[in-house]
Amino acid sequence: MKNSVIDLFNLKNKIIILTGSAGVLGTEFAHTLSSVGANVILIDINCKKNKILEKTLSKKYNTNTKSYCVDISNPDEVTQLKLDILKKYKKIDGLVNNAFLNHSVLQSKSNFSTESDFSFQYWEKSLKTNLTSVFLCCKEFGSIMEKQKNGVIVNISSIYGIVGPDPRIYGKSKINAPISYAATKGSIVNLTKYLATYWHNKNIRVNTLSLGGVENKKYQPKEFIKKYSEKTVLGRMANKNDYNGAILFLLSDASSYMTGSNLIIDGGWTAW
Repeated sequence: MKNSVIDLFNLKNKIIILTGSAGVLGTEFAHTLSSVGANVILIDINCKKNKILEKTLSKKYNTNTKSYCVDISNPDEVTQLKLDILKKYKKIDGLVNNAFLNHSVLQSKSNFSTESDFSFQYWEKSLKTNLTSVFLCCKEFGSIMEKQKNGVIVNISSIYGIVGPDPRIYGKSKINAPISYAATKGSIVNLTKYLATYWHNKNIRVNTLSLGGVENKKYQPKEFIKKYSEKTVLGRMANKNDYNGAILFLLSDASSYMTGSNLIIDGGWTAW
């Protein structure tokens, strides 16, 4: 029994694996979890940026963080990663499957906005990065949680795993999420439910966090930001720090009676 509400959110000395750690939201999550004492294991294919993040977190929060440069869609690399983490940390308390293929940046270079001109190669790459990697990480790190009879998994999805995109807000920007993004993010929601019931007697909680769009003026046109904001109840896109509280809630004992659920944080996008 926790002594206070603050204790419910305590992650001090917890070992949390975070995929896609070098990205915008991954970096935010890494700082949030480190700030409450978690030892965050940073997983990303951007080796240089990930290493810099490791040094920043270690210095700022004095935590035992470690970065790994791994392709998590490769089964052999994920298996070896598991062994390396166990050798160093001896346990795994939590996993955040945050990595995904950044379609928005890629689409500025070529047109993936409709099914007719959407390449099969991109479809395969999307499935490997967005879905296969989640399966592999849950499989490998979940096996450790099974032995421990303890663990928490958070799978990051999107509003486009729940509803279809509105093409009217994108215009000619070419930043509309491709069909593979919707397919993989929708799959993650039900993968979560399957795993939650599969591990029902293992004390492993598995939940989805479905996110709305994050404002990024580097590649989002002003007109798109305006139209997107008008479709939300709160009248704006998300800031990159709007999801920090949710990730802390889902990984901590504050959500101890929650599993197989989908927590939607989208500024009211899906409430209309």
